[in-house]
Amino acid sequence: MTKGKKNPTGAGAIIALLILGGTIVGGMMGQPSAGLLAGAALGALIALLLWLWERGK
Repeated sequence: MTKGKKNPTGAGAIIALLILGGTIVGGMMGQPSAGLLAGAALGALIALLLWLWERGK
């Protein structure tokens, strides 16, 4: 017996937008590298939480 099809949610766009946004905000504050790292970390965290949420369904 097969289960219903799952359509996983991708988080690549979220990660990319947060990296870009973090770089822009960091650049405005004079620290583009710190903004890039903060955006990447936040994007990775959201992607992980999204994966865990999808996994639990």
